[in-house]
Amino acid sequence: MRSAFHEQLDLISDQLVELSQLSAQALNRATNAMMTADLTLAEQVISEDDAIDALRYELDDRAIDALARQQPVATDLRQLVTTLRMSSDLERCGDLARHVAKLARLRYPDPVLPEDLQSIFGEMAEVAESMVVRAGEIVATSDATGAAELQTRDDHMDRLHREVFRLLLDPQFSRDPQLVIDATLLSRYYERFADHAVSVAIRVVYLVTGNWHDEQDPSTWYDSRSNDGQVPRAEA
Repeated sequence: MRSAFHEQLDLISDQLVELSQLSAQALNRATNAMMTADLTLAEQVISEDDAIDALRYELDDRAIDALARQQPVATDLRQLVTTLRMSSDLERCGDLARHVAKLARLRYPDPVLPEDLQSIFGEMAEVAESMVVRAGEIVATSDATGAAELQTRDDHMDRLHREVFRLLLDPQFSRDPQLVIDATLLSRYYERFADHAVSVAIRVVYLVTGNWHDEQDPSTWYDSRSNDGQVPRAEA
């Protein structure tokens, strides 16, 4: 019985990784659609968000079923409860990718961004995509030390987010108000995408250590002396 339960936990972890990969793929495609005014690709991202939602619901149902049937304790209970929060973060990443695609569809056949802004948004997309992929790897390996790495990348994302505002407010450019609104929204979508990736990693820290730590101080997130960095199993 306990062996089957742990197989369920492993499957849940695999589905979290799949969610991270699907969300990263969605953001990549949405960004391409937004940059190139590709309506077909934008529609694909929008329609495929249903698959991300369905996987999230399936994962949550499996976790809730395990809670009800297995009455887990200790670390296994932490893993199931934390899973429900992480699945929400990753599903939200998919929603944000869909928002980018919807903006591309709204502005079609025109591109959303002028050429002078495409470079910085391309960098934001690259950082956000890599962060959610890394978050999936952290989940798969229960690597609590990886959270500090993602926080460093998120700091970079925050700097890009501020740079967008500087470019939009630069007095040497005369910006259309609609462009300013679109670019502000896009910047927020990418910044929030990265924040959700960090949230997933921080929940892995909690899963491994059993303690919440100061999100603003990554040095407190994990003490390598506490254990080997892997999620311990409760006794059968």
